[in-house]
Amino acid sequence: MNERNILVVAHAGRDDTVDAARRVIELLRTAGARPVLSPDDRAELSAVDENFSDVDALGEVVPVDELELAIVLGGDGTILRAAELVRGSVAPIVGINMGHVGFLAEIERDAMDDAVERIIARDYVVEERLALSVRVKDSDGAVVFETWALNEATVEKASRERMIEVVVEIDGRPLSSYGCDGMVISTPTGSTAYNFSAGGPVIWPGVEAISVIPLSAHALFARPLVVSPDAAVAIEMLERTTGTGILWCDGRRSHDLPPGARVVVRRSSRPVRLARLHPSAFTDRLVRKFQLPVAGWRGSDGGRTA
Repeated sequence: MNERNILVVAHAGRDDTVDAARRVIELLRTAGARPVLSPDDRAELSAVDENFSDVDALGEVVPVDELELAIVLGGDGTILRAAELVRGSVAPIVGINMGHVGFLAEIERDAMDDAVERIIARDYVVEERLALSVRVKDSDGAVVFETWALNEATVEKASRERMIEVVVEIDGRPLSSYGCDGMVISTPTGSTAYNFSAGGPVIWPGVEAISVIPLSAHALFARPLVVSPDAAVAIEMLERTTGTGILWCDGRRSHDLPPGARVVVRRSSRPVRLARLHPSAFTDRLVRKFQLPVAGWRGSDGGRTA
């Protein structure tokens, strides 16, 4: 039988996360699976506890395409890092929240042992989330940078004192130009992240769409847009702009944008896969994570809403 390789993603910055990583690795080994750490995580954790040094390293001993699943110990930022680590494989990600808002995290840490047991039993469903393909072209139209995003791609001003001037294009047609601090192009998964902070709409995960939000735009038409998931969204740095810009994808991957640069964003052919142990209504997740007031709700009369 093939080895069951389970990636554990954790950092050494918090004692409870180190303890959780130690426990998850122990449970996986007891169940006959092989725990795997990224080289960076293994180095950081080994500096705290040398016992982590005997865990096999991703890419050195275990190829990414041989991963079965990734267990993430942390918040949404750690899950985004895990998505980067498993990119190129079909391994789904399950998040164990370690005290953050954790919108993407599936379960809380007090249910960690049960979660590992269910992962070993393959007792979960896999949910595919729309991801973005992102390309940067220079003023001559040549592709100079390619990446992807699970939450969002943002075009932002690189200098605090200068705004940027951009024109937005949807499916090959110009929509509007803006003098602004930037633009956010978000997936439904990212709609509760930067998109939400910028005043964009919360999009239910079952809705396939892409949102486009101007940041502090000097324009009358500066409302958030929701476009087809198959639309091509382009943000072009106008040649007349006096500032330079920068592209950020999930806050992790960046590229400088001089005047004339063009960022093209569309649906990626490769979604991100999330393992769900306790599928629940997204409405309940919103209420719980944002602590929304629902006192006085009388119920839906046996499941009916009308």
